[in-house]
Amino acid sequence: MTVAIEMGTTQAGIAATLDLEELLATRLLVQGNSGSGKSHLLRRLVEQSAQWVQQALIDPEGDFVTLAEQFGHVVVDAAAHTEAALQQIAARVRMHRVSVVLNLENLETERQMRHAAAFLGGLFDVDRDYWFPMLVVVDEAQLFAPAAAGEVSDEARKASLGAMTNLMCRGRKRGLAGIIATQRLAKLAKNVAAEASNFLMGRTFLDIDMSRAADLLGMERRQAEMFRDLNRGQFIALGPALSRRPLSIRIGDVATDGRTGNARLLPLPEKPPEDAHDLIFKAGENEVLRPASRPAPMDTAQLLAQLAATRPPPPPPGETLAREVAAAPPRPAEGPKASIDDVLREVLADPEAVYRSPAQVYQDFLVRCRQHGIHGRSLDMSAFRRKMASVRAGVDAETADTPEWDQALTVAAALSEDIQPVFLLLARAAHDQAACPSNAQIARARGSRSPRRALGLLEHMEGQGLIVSDIDAYGNRTIAVPALGWQTQPGNPDSEDVDEVA
Repeated sequence: MTVAIEMGTTQAGIAATLDLEELLATRLLVQGNSGSGKSHLLRRLVEQSAQWVQQALIDPEGDFVTLAEQFGHVVVDAAAHTEAALQQIAARVRMHRVSVVLNLENLETERQMRHAAAFLGGLFDVDRDYWFPMLVVVDEAQLFAPAAAGEVSDEARKASLGAMTNLMCRGRKRGLAGIIATQRLAKLAKNVAAEASNFLMGRTFLDIDMSRAADLLGMERRQAEMFRDLNRGQFIALGPALSRRPLSIRIGDVATDGRTGNARLLPLPEKPPEDAHDLIFKAGENEVLRPASRPAPMDTAQLLAQLAATRPPPPPPGETLAREVAAAPPRPAEGPKASIDDVLREVLADPEAVYRSPAQVYQDFLVRCRQHGIHGRSLDMSAFRRKMASVRAGVDAETADTPEWDQALTVAAALSEDIQPVFLLLARAAHDQAACPSNAQIARARGSRSPRRALGLLEHMEGQGLIVSDIDAYGNRTIAVPALGWQTQPGNPDSEDVDEVA
């Protein structure tokens, strides 16, 4: 069944429709400067398609929360949840086919990127049984897929850009249809924008943005000037879900209103000058005065006088040495009780630590080292990753000191960082002649909640000759590590037990 939703009208007064099923397979890019009607277009698209397909909106300004009352969208306040919780919420959203709005307005830019990446990752990593069709609308996409590094950390930018790339490049097979909107094409990562096959280009004035818009629409550079002449709410449409040739359309009306400021002119209130003076400089009856963010500056003379008044009188000469000796902290009789391995195990004891990035875990590790009186910086980031992989693999101190395990670490050092934890987990089970780890345990070592990703990783490792996998007649799996000459005992690959051996 073909579902055509009405987006507005053409210049000839004919209804301009969008093929919803074609959109699910080809994705959409919306571009327009501030005030061009870009958010109005997204709202029209969401409202018209709400009854036909599940939706998720990534909303950095909290403008689309008004959809909840009339169209039943559930508003998820990202500021009230951790990244791990948002991943779980996103998985439940797909499982139960609930349309949601992820409200990011109460977060600063870097946390918006991290939380959006976690939510998109949860939508992406859900099991195949829940790959239902879904529109994923991302407003202000240049924030989440920037073309260049900005003021945010590289880790946040990479996580957000990776999630957006997955949505636009690999989301179609998982039922995810990305709809991204941006004010500036020049600020949007090219590999994300290039995956869209449908375009709605609104008013823009900068030459670089007009040039990129013309390129995406297959127009000549001299035709790019037309984007300056577009009115508010007018867009040039092109794509298999819209039109085979560039078509000018005007977006229709919407049923809900946003929470953004109204740009209409309003007359100023008529107040006599004396009343206006009192309104500004005198507090109202019910007004709560906010404390000053910082104390008023003090001149040098006042500061010296205050220091002199609070300085205690000098002690008698004979008491100075005795007081210093008494005040000196006692020197510890022995070194710190905890070792670096103990601190690392303490950090990884948090069930959510395995799903956090290594950089975040490393910062937590350094803080705990200072609490225990240990110099954590003696373990740099690369060495920390290797040691963390060993701890996640459940290697005890006795095994870690053996020459056999040194050989396993040498082999793992030549592998990529995402494979090392899984290789060491399998090597530890093979060394101890333990049961083969389940898919859930392998996914956890990889930092994922999806057992299906564990299967893909095992296939990759077997293709590289790192392991040899075998399934017996009872469905139990055995994995051998040829480089070490070790082999696990049979284990149930579908076991739900994800507890790691300490």
